[in-house]
Amino acid sequence: MKLSIFGLGYVGCVSAACFAKEGHEVIGVDVNQAKVEIINSGKSPIVEAGINELIGEVVQAGRLKATTDTGAAVRDSEMSLICVGTPSASNGSLDLSYIKRVCQEIGSALQTKKERHIVIVRSTMLPGTVESTVVPMLESSSGKKAGAGFAVCINPEFLREGSSLKDFYAPPFTLIGADDEETAASVRRLYAGIDAPLLVTGTKSAEMVKYTCNCFHALKVSFANEIGNICKSLDVDSHEVMNLFCQDTKLNLSPYYLKPGFAFGGSCLPKDLRAIIYKAKELDVDVPLLQAVLPSNRRQIERAVEMVLHAGRKRIGVLGFSFKAGTDDLRESPMVTLIETLLGKGMQLSIYDRDVSLARLFGANKEYIEREIPHISQLMRSTVEEVLTNSDLLIIGNKAEEFRDIETKLRSDQIVIDLVRIFGNRVTDESYQGICW
Repeated sequence: MKLSIFGLGYVGCVSAACFAKEGHEVIGVDVNQAKVEIINSGKSPIVEAGINELIGEVVQAGRLKATTDTGAAVRDSEMSLICVGTPSASNGSLDLSYIKRVCQEIGSALQTKKERHIVIVRSTMLPGTVESTVVPMLESSSGKKAGAGFAVCINPEFLREGSSLKDFYAPPFTLIGADDEETAASVRRLYAGIDAPLLVTGTKSAEMVKYTCNCFHALKVSFANEIGNICKSLDVDSHEVMNLFCQDTKLNLSPYYLKPGFAFGGSCLPKDLRAIIYKAKELDVDVPLLQAVLPSNRRQIERAVEMVLHAGRKRIGVLGFSFKAGTDDLRESPMVTLIETLLGKGMQLSIYDRDVSLARLFGANKEYIEREIPHISQLMRSTVEEVLTNSDLLIIGNKAEEFRDIETKLRSDQIVIDLVRIFGNRVTDESYQGICW
């Protein structure tokens, strides 16, 4: 395939060299004449292990050349990859000036091109940028419509400086964000020689994945450092602790807790967070990340309250309020906090939880229920149907199997606020609201 790659910085150079090695004909495009000349001489304008040799190899083979002529590069290629920088502005926002300039240049070159052209964005951009900036800029400068005269998709890069060649050829996955299958299928061909899962999603999701990855990486570094600082003050080997921590691939390093939903609760997480934060204070160790966890968790409960109040309904049904389905444990259940807040706002509540109902009779939590939340206990109903009948808005609080069947029993005037995504991939609409989907 014939590719033009715009921006010969770090990502652009690595991408150009690697795609050329895979047998594609690559034209590198940059406004910097010095970079163009360096590449055409078979050298690399960036410092990276192995890249100088690779560029020399593919230039000599005639599969890579560089130019400052945007029009010629677009005319002589089937796809254009945008690899320009997206630096931070002084206020923290994203500076899209390089993206806009390149889109305008590519669009101008597309005015006279008859063949369908695919524009692939590899630059890191916030969700919605393809839709709000890239496509309009290309359309206005080309006089053509996206989907007809050209196509646009996003192909985020996950290259780490110092190991970029290894990352290109052995990624955890390759991600293509495209809103039509024809475009996705064309871009797939670029990675035919890469032995890694190739995932296709919508453009906004692909844009968001890159930010999610980088935010999580930053979170992990800060988390490990705060744990390390506490360990040092306790004369504990922080590296041994974190090495042991990483042995758990069922919970610690896994998808298990990485599903958006409601707040956490139970007898362990809140208690242990408070204890380690208190110990850090005693040790005079600052742990701002750990200190932010419980307030963030509380904010998710407040978000649920706001959703209920915004709906404007008074008769509220709650299905499930133990902190997890299959248990009667109500200790620090965020659902109990939600219920108590709604009662304080004057809502009329009907509540059902089979496991808590059993606990009221003879469970280990019988004393806790009678002592701590007798007012909530009095609002409990014996069946799901009774709650459905007496509610105009339903809150689903855990994933008990019996709650999956209520969808067909709902009245047309009822609203559901789902805190656990019990109905699969359903997303927010007029009668259904997911707390964060």
